[in-house]
Amino acid sequence: MSRTPTPTPPIERPIRLELPGGPVDATLRASTRARRLRLSVDHRRGLVVTVPVAGGRGRARPPDDRVMAAAVAFAAEREAWIRRHVAAVERARAAEAARGPLGDGSVLPYRGEPHVLRVADAAPRRRSSVARVGGEEGDEIHVALAARDADRLGEVLERWLRTRAGDAIDRAAAMHARALGVTPAAVTIRDQRTRWGSASRSGRISLSWRLVLAPPEALETVVVHELAHLRVFGHPPEFWALVASRVPEHRTWRRWLRQHAAELHGVLAEEG
Repeated sequence: MSRTPTPTPPIERPIRLELPGGPVDATLRASTRARRLRLSVDHRRGLVVTVPVAGGRGRARPPDDRVMAAAVAFAAEREAWIRRHVAAVERARAAEAARGPLGDGSVLPYRGEPHVLRVADAAPRRRSSVARVGGEEGDEIHVALAARDADRLGEVLERWLRTRAGDAIDRAAAMHARALGVTPAAVTIRDQRTRWGSASRSGRISLSWRLVLAPPEALETVVVHELAHLRVFGHPPEFWALVASRVPEHRTWRRWLRQHAAELHGVLAEEG
């Protein structure tokens, strides 16, 4: 019986990129699974430079000088993009610091609208619960926190948000799949750090639970984007025509997600 090989874990270490406009701190990620050089900006780690490397003895080999030189040159060509996205992450972190610890009175985005968080103790022997409450003075999210969850407010909120995200994504997928002529094999909810969704050739699509924090039109745009990939892989003109047939304003909402990515990935970040 053949055995599926265990994926080789990547190597990660901090580096400083000397770019024309000045140095930028980053995380170097050397991976045997990477097919090309890639840049991403993570809320927790900041700029991440992924480089493809060979494997050996069950782990990735450190990149050599040639690979590092190529990575620096690659980053230098995209310096404007790097600085724009790193600045957005820094703004999101500053906003988190200004908000203070997650707790009663915090403001969270939900479905694109700010909601005030109200936290109270749950009744004895009752589980934690979360409910959205709409009112004339503004929308709120009420959390009744069980004693055993006293230090896990972020986890309680994330579980609730993941469930709401699954419901919203399932509704959007059901609304658009038939019109696009596709039937996804499975729809999973994840917490991707560098993309909002993905689709596989086996018909499976995965989407980020954080889309429930964004306006419904943004969530719908990503769902349609991934469903369209079940008919057209890649991004040729016919793919974008397919997306536009269901979401004519898709460019507006893709831009919105780019502009607010750091903010949405920062929600609950202090809770790990």
